[in-house]
Amino acid sequence: MKKAVLTVCLLGFAILTKAQLYDPSAFDKKYDGLLKHPGVQIESAEAINLMYNYKFYDADKEFRWLRLRYPKHPMPYFLMGLAEWWKIVPNTDVEDYDDRCLALMDTTITLAEKLYDESENKLEPSFFLAAAYAFKGRLYSERKKWTKATFAGKNALKYFEKCKGNADFSPELLFGDGMYDYYAQWIPENYPLLKPILMFFPKGNKVNGIKELEKTANTAFYTRVEARYFLVQIYSMENQYDKAYELSKYMAEQYPDNPFFERYYARSAFVTGRLNEAERICKDILAKIERSQSGYEGVSGRTAAYILAYVNQLFYKNKGEARKYYQQSIDFAKQTNALNAGYYWSSVLALGKMANDEKNYDQAQAYFKEVIDKSDRKSAQHKEAKKLLDEQKKARREERRRRRE
Repeated sequence: MKKAVLTVCLLGFAILTKAQLYDPSAFDKKYDGLLKHPGVQIESAEAINLMYNYKFYDADKEFRWLRLRYPKHPMPYFLMGLAEWWKIVPNTDVEDYDDRCLALMDTTITLAEKLYDESENKLEPSFFLAAAYAFKGRLYSERKKWTKATFAGKNALKYFEKCKGNADFSPELLFGDGMYDYYAQWIPENYPLLKPILMFFPKGNKVNGIKELEKTANTAFYTRVEARYFLVQIYSMENQYDKAYELSKYMAEQYPDNPFFERYYARSAFVTGRLNEAERICKDILAKIERSQSGYEGVSGRTAAYILAYVNQLFYKNKGEARKYYQQSIDFAKQTNALNAGYYWSSVLALGKMANDEKNYDQAQAYFKEVIDKSDRKSAQHKEAKKLLDEQKKARREERRRRRE
């Protein structure tokens, strides 16, 4: 009996101690806002990790609990909207999640505007306003709704400016600095037609932007993965392939069921010559597509299949497997309406060269004509297909001439 009483007492003491270690109401009184609130970070950490690992159903349950706890704060709605965006990430042509993503970002904006008006601390609502408008701008630009994208971008920039230089308040605020500094220089370099629009905005600095994003990636909580998402792409665009490899590998290990990071891991391993590693990752991607795993579809498939075809053709000298994977990459490209993509052109060209080597000239000619018809005139694939087709025609003329003789 005494043991039972003692057990109950110890259990009660343990519960009391736990409550004293983490009392939500006490935390809420201590912290002005939620960005720096350690209790909210503890509660949302698991949900955020579930989201980035494509366990959206489980993540949504946690986000809804956060919304129940803070119904007037923009954070829960922003995180729910972010989850919808990550459903779009694997294939940005898919529009199934657009309406819900935009609606949640609109709710974020409405609540953040109210918080901005009522709160002495303008930085936290400014962060959510900037982030929500930025995500709307990203989605509108994907849909080529340029007027809406420009309007959202201007609003995002307005609130980014309010956050600028306040990383000491929260490292989350440095994310906007890094994004603006990099892309404000990158966009006019790569899209000259947009220069007249951007001339009214402050100039960017790609080097500073990368440094700011790297600092965000290492010190922030809510924007850490988003910073890494952009850095993986930026490193590739800047030909910093080893950095892209290291970061994408780390992120794929952290979130093994995230199709975006796994796809970039495969690409960067391939580009840096780690063919055995690339082969293993690509087979994993195709297996996940085969079992219809969340987020894994044709965009990842065409990349994985092409890499496996290339490895089999040039590394293992296995033409049969190479031909199978090139055709699979072509099928994935058709499935995703990506006949204007490099993987499609390269796969068709490779099949054409294989047919040509086997003296199957009619089939080779059909492949070369397909590349010439679908590819960019300035692309290496277009030039090579045209050269090979011309050479083939010349060789066949010579062959017919010799036969007549």
